[in-house]
Amino acid sequence: MKKYSSDVEAADALKNTYQELTKEIGKVIVGQEETVKLLLTAIFCQGHCLLVGVPGLAKTLLVQTIASALDLNFNRIQFTPDLMPSDIVGSETLDNNRNFKFIKGPVFANIILADEINRTPPKTQSALLESMQEYSVTVAGERHALNKPFFVLATQNPIEQEGTYPLPEAQLDRFMFMVNLDYPSFEQELNIVKNTTSDKKTQVNKVLGAEEIIEFQNLVRKVPVADNVVEYAVKLVHKTRPNIDGASEESKKFLEWGAGPRASQNLVLAAKCHALINGKYSPDIEDVKAVAFPVLRHRVVRNFKAEAEGISTEEIIKKLM
Repeated sequence: MKKYSSDVEAADALKNTYQELTKEIGKVIVGQEETVKLLLTAIFCQGHCLLVGVPGLAKTLLVQTIASALDLNFNRIQFTPDLMPSDIVGSETLDNNRNFKFIKGPVFANIILADEINRTPPKTQSALLESMQEYSVTVAGERHALNKPFFVLATQNPIEQEGTYPLPEAQLDRFMFMVNLDYPSFEQELNIVKNTTSDKKTQVNKVLGAEEIIEFQNLVRKVPVADNVVEYAVKLVHKTRPNIDGASEESKKFLEWGAGPRASQNLVLAAKCHALINGKYSPDIEDVKAVAFPVLRHRVVRNFKAEAEGISTEEIIKKLM
């Protein structure tokens, strides 16, 4: 692993590495630049991501491609209604000497793709809670640490509600970003069809390993932030809370519940990384605004009035900004 002589040199290396990663991912994934940027930002900030989109938008392929560009262990867990917590974290079994032995589950990897996470009941969904927050799992009273770096990248289908279980707010709050995937443009879809219906094989080169990722995660934490930028982030989160003094008229009118302190933390962390990958050494208010939607959209709950009038979460956040 390369040692950098200064934090400035490391910051420049992070920007160059990010550009290299997007180039490798772009060999397979057509378009979705904003989604790729947010996923890589979450990884450099030691966060988790929830991808929401209709079937066929290459959510699973995107995560697999990012895993290919990063020299990390990768496991995919297909969530189904009959999946049990032990299918994720592992279980204890008797060995030949009649002693209990812990068999690790698929959660013991660096990148976990939780595919269609809303297809499994809350009991199984909650098996990921401890691993996402504490970076460990507890089985039969014994704590088992997970390998670092560790990321959960989950996918969810927003239109098919039969046989699904909405994620509880506590689990949604564990995700740094909720990323909404849109349909590709006409030109992008032309390229997708041409690339995926031919015999062309694409090789994604590995750009980054575990040690470098941990180094860059530490670098993001070191980035200095001006007080006014932190104040802007915290004020923005406070504006989402309809039940406190000084709440904005928009939140009182359209929100049932606002974002918690983890939203403020994630806004500042994501703004730091957003600044670095854009060649700046300290974030400004524009960097906070750039990451506000994916940080806040799953942390605020609309009330009946907003739903009845068809006012989206994005519209409310935009007015708060």
